Amino acid sequence: MALSEQDLLAKVPTGLFIAGKWVSGSGSLIAVEDPATGKTLLEIANASAEDGLAALTAADETQASWAKVAPRERGELLRRTFELIRERSEEFATLISLEMGKPIAEARGEVTYGNEFLRWFSEEAVRISGRFGTSPEGTGRMLVAQRPVGPAFAITPWNFPLAMTTRKIGPAIAAGCTMVVKPAELTPLTTLLLVKTMEEAGLPAGVINVITTSTSAATSAPIIADNRLRKITFTGSTQVGRKLLEQSAQRILRTSMELGGNAPFVVFEDADIDSAVNGAMLAKMRNIGQACTAANRFIVHDSVADDFASKLGDRMGALKLGRGVDADTTCGPVINEKARENMQRLVDATVAEGGDVVVGGESGSGDGYFFKPTVLANVKPGSTILKEEIFGPIAPIVRFKTEEEAIRLANDTEYGLVSYAFTEDLKRGMRLIESLDTGMTGLNTGLVSNAAAPFGGVKASGLGREGGAEGIHEYLETKYVMIPDPSL
Repeated sequence: MALSEQDLLAKVPTGLFIAGKWVSGSGSLIAVEDPATGKTLLEIANASAEDGLAALTAADETQASWAKVAPRERGELLRRTFELIRERSEEFATLISLEMGKPIAEARGEVTYGNEFLRWFSEEAVRISGRFGTSPEGTGRMLVAQRPVGPAFAITPWNFPLAMTTRKIGPAIAAGCTMVVKPAELTPLTTLLLVKTMEEAGLPAGVINVITTSTSAATSAPIIADNRLRKITFTGSTQVGRKLLEQSAQRILRTSMELGGNAPFVVFEDADIDSAVNGAMLAKMRNIGQACTAANRFIVHDSVADDFASKLGDRMGALKLGRGVDADTTCGPVINEKARENMQRLVDATVAEGGDVVVGGESGSGDGYFFKPTVLANVKPGSTILKEEIFGPIAPIVRFKTEEEAIRLANDTEYGLVSYAFTEDLKRGMRLIESLDTGMTGLNTGLVSNAAAPFGGVKASGLGREGGAEGIHEYLETKYVMIPDPSL
């Protein structure tokens, strides 16, 4: 029998998790809100800087012993957690929907996707390898090995509360690193339930420590400045990422930064328009548009722009606003009132700059932070909305006439996370793969994320990769040893 919302929330820990114990924080409580209603779901502990340092102490004191645990054992911990989450997938999906607002069908998808990082890295734990060989001069043997970076600090965003946490915890555990995790203030409940589940799966005390806080900068700064910390991994805005990189530079910390995006979605004249619209719905409306991978700028050939705008407008206009946990909801709220106000600002600016509203363009009615799914046509190059990360359910369409113009428009941004392109021309597709300046490209698809693939961008979209065979290396250091040839 499915748990009621009240019973589900009663299962979520409300304290900090430090050295294997759930403890109360030093500060006042944090009220976690349901963005669909504006009402408080739970009040949880609020960590101070001292609490953060206590979590780092636990991670540091556990690091040496955890690094010596057999890779198979580390992998089995992740696998057991994976199995428990799979058994409780509906609980996790409901909790994600409650605290983040996404439709329950999408929340179920996040559970499947996020949980896959635990299974993937449970398998990667036993594949950490090095090499051994004779030096070119023949005078010795060269041994190259990989060892854990050491205590890591993970700062996760609010938009994918399970997947963005497992994408960091999975490789850290597999590599033999301990960790302090700071989930976003807006959506911390899923992380708390995740770590409670890991505890049930046999997580040793001190390996993962969780601090929730409303004073992120003040709580994080002493951790980052502490000599015991060896790595910081962050997913969030480029603005915050730059500040964290500045702080990390003082101690030459290893960093992984998955930052903002301004993804182009390019539709050529030979594209299958219905397929492109299907891809656009995936790329734009996943997570209500609140994703760094969300299509931000629709760059559509002049000859098919009207048809594309009409069909996309029909699909966007048919979405049903509502509370995410309601079965018939196909579009939830944006995360808070500030986000909703930003959506209206961007629409108003686009119209003032010559764009046309095809559908939507205004807030939804009732409680919660709803904004109607919006399509904006005839957006002028250089418009405000094309320069900013929208992070919401708005699709601006700008026209182009030549392939060269499309590529120029697509690359005209400081960001470089992901791009999407639809064309039936194979040669053109290959040219686009080479010329679109992003870390990832979806060719004739609106969905690129996969636990087995390296996720990350170039330029202002970040440093490093998460997932794939590459993901675990973000938590490993290379150690080289020279061994003289004993026969010489």
